[in-house]
Amino acid sequence: MGAWSHEPFGNDTATDWAYELEDCRDLSHIERAIDRVLQCGDEYLEATEAEEAVAAVEVIAQLLGRPTQTDAYTETVKEWARQTSAKPSEALKSKARQVLTRVAGDNSELRELWSESDDAQSWITSLQRLRDALEA
Repeated sequence: MGAWSHEPFGNDTATDWAYELEDCRDLSHIERAIDRVLQCGDEYLEATEAEEAVAAVEVIAQLLGRPTQTDAYTETVKEWARQTSAKPSEALKSKARQVLTRVAGDNSELRELWSESDDAQSWITSLQRLRDALEA
């Protein structure tokens, strides 16, 4: 796992995903990341898809003015959010909440990886902060 932090953009996958966001002028890149996780259903959820989806949820939090991570790793996202006029719908926020549940649930590689870490509780808390940002 190329992770250095429990935060949404604390891994290589999420930061790479954010660079692809720069070319997008709507929420389609965000929705695709979220939909990939939801389309997985009960099947095994790979860490890469989960990391991208968690990053997408953080972008939604940014768009709502309630980011959970603000540092050098989120500068690209912060700038993109400033430049876009797109706002997340209630349906997208609902799907984002479902993603957080799925990522933290059974049959999730990312949950397995974090459960083996000393920072497992920090990761769970980070997901809860994202959930809170969506519901505020």
